[in-house]
Amino acid sequence: MPDLLSVKNLKIEATSYPPGEPPKTVTLVENVSFDVQKGKVLGLIGESGAGKSTIGLSALAYGRGGAKITGGQVLLNGKDILTLGRDGVRTIRGCKVCYVAQSAAAAFNPAHKLGEQVIEAALRHKIMSREEAEKRALYLFKVLGLPSPETFGQRYPHQVSGGQLQRAMTAMALCPNPELIVFDEPTTALDVTTQIDVLAAIKHAIEETHTAALYITHDLAVVAQISDDIMVLRHGKTIEYGTTQQIIEAPREDYTRALVSVRQTKREEATDQSNTLLKIDRISAGYANGFKVLHDVTMHLPKGQTLAIVGESGSGKSTLARVITGLLPPSEGTITFDGKELPKALSSRNKDQLRRVQMIYQMADTAMNPRQTVRDIIGRPITFYYGVHGAKKTERVKELLEQIELGDRFLDRYPAELSGGQKQRVAIARALAAKPELILCDEPTSALDPLVAEGILNLLLKLQEETAVSYVFITHDIAIVRAIADSVAVMHRGKLVRFGPKSKVLSPPFDDYTDLLLKSVPEMELGWLEKVLKTRRMESAGN
Repeated sequence: MPDLLSVKNLKIEATSYPPGEPPKTVTLVENVSFDVQKGKVLGLIGESGAGKSTIGLSALAYGRGGAKITGGQVLLNGKDILTLGRDGVRTIRGCKVCYVAQSAAAAFNPAHKLGEQVIEAALRHKIMSREEAEKRALYLFKVLGLPSPETFGQRYPHQVSGGQLQRAMTAMALCPNPELIVFDEPTTALDVTTQIDVLAAIKHAIEETHTAALYITHDLAVVAQISDDIMVLRHGKTIEYGTTQQIIEAPREDYTRALVSVRQTKREEATDQSNTLLKIDRISAGYANGFKVLHDVTMHLPKGQTLAIVGESGSGKSTLARVITGLLPPSEGTITFDGKELPKALSSRNKDQLRRVQMIYQMADTAMNPRQTVRDIIGRPITFYYGVHGAKKTERVKELLEQIELGDRFLDRYPAELSGGQKQRVAIARALAAKPELILCDEPTSALDPLVAEGILNLLLKLQEETAVSYVFITHDIAIVRAIADSVAVMHRGKLVRFGPKSKVLSPPFDDYTDLLLKSVPEMELGWLEKVLKTRRMESAGN
């Protein structure tokens, strides 16, 4: 069978503007080649900055963020789309080649109904009539397992869940009958139970429509369930390229073997529960529209330990973190910190109370000012909380950079000059600069590849041993819970369904929801997705 997409010796460059220096050319992708046949899926995997998304977008003859394709060919059905020019490229984007982004929420216009947005490309490119496009959309809603497919298109983006919105974006990409779809981390932001549904829907849709696909991710266990072939990338170069079975079962290169074998260690939990630092007592909370998110939640965290809060999207995990920090005052209940009740609102807390509770966010990119250097980012809380300036502040910043295993060569770098893992380390250093007793970690490794994530987790454990800091770790990754937690709280629809020491919470007998969570964690095993779906069908039939 001839190749639908053939990329040959691809080279992509960008211009960097270091402060105080002349512009310089940076090579993002170098000498990358691969082929994709109709109806097949190629997985692109690698760490942040490996060039995955940059390569994926080249299939649309597009360079993001000033990136330019400076060498090689991108052949679609034997024709080099890099030679088409601006008008020619417009005839293939959203038509022959479509793109599914990581954030579905950012991809839809909140002012328009989903159905109109799903059929828009098919109508604009005059591929089909409105009647044909609406029939196609209904067919795709059914194939993708969306609820009430006949009326689903009448909803607005805010009226559906994150998993449903991700599937709607897949329907939008499939509607014009494209020959190729580029999936760019489509399940990274989803919890494990929703991720399975979306993966199954994508795989079924590809099989039904015979569309080819590039599937970009940093999660090898995920890509193993959906890809026919896998290309492993690092620093813009191909490390290894082969069938999914060969990459998973017999990797040839050291880097690939490290990716396949990465397994977070299972730390033994602390047994002393007596010295309580944080007590959450019968907390209920909601938003101004009257929607109640948290319902009578109670849990506690001893000093120097880690509490993992797990649950699917919408379970109330991040809302609870907002309550702890004072960003969302609770409607009922109290937060006690080191024996004293915390004021409910952030504005009512004094500087010392603010200093003692810090936060590390999921996306370090959006949590940092891109115009500030690492020196400024880490130095700001040193000045704010301790009034330290000048050389003494710089020395403290250097100490923190050593503590997070970066070093003072990063002092004058900007966020854009850091990798994803380096940015997250800087975010950790900024939190540590305040010398807190509690750090709230909101999915801090979910956007990182397994090797970098493992390094961040090991760093957090090391810092806990050195400083006795306590963590509330919000995650949907059970492997991380096993690696870092002392106690675990399982939340579902704003309620606490299970709480206690890790060994007890993660051991049977399980309630139905915890059992579902544990069974939904992807494994590095060919056919795992099909096995899980088959088990679900059998359990449903039994009920």
